Amino acid sequence: QVQLVESGGGLVQAGGSLRLSCAASRSIFRFDTMGWYRQAPGKQREPVAVFTTGGSTTYVDSVKGRFTISRDNAKNSVDLQMNSLKSEDTAVYYCAVTGAVVPGTLGPRNYWGQGTQVTVSS
Repeated sequence: QVQLVESGGGLVQAGGSLRLSCAASRSIFRFDTMGWYRQAPGKQREPVAVFTTGGSTTYVDSVKGRFTISRDNAKNSVDLQMNSLKSEDTAVYYCAVTGAVVPGTLGPRNYWGQGTQVTVSS
């Protein structure tokens, strides 16, 4: 099993910045995607920024140029730097790994963090 622990959410004014961090409890041998999703009230969960298995990154159009995803393989972590935040970025942000293959466990499977609230005040 893998646990994903997120940190860094909070309340920020529009135009401000936040950095989200996600640490995995174990090394992940292989995955389909690793990154950040969000769910705003009354809306479906959507991918915000993810790494794909080939190493490329994908961003939802609304955050391009403002958010940057990064990964530290040695620390089994993935971060999301969010700049120029807007009120529409308000949501619960989830760290997730899909199609994860972890040594010593049956797989592949998906893992999700508990979520961290990001609130942007206008």
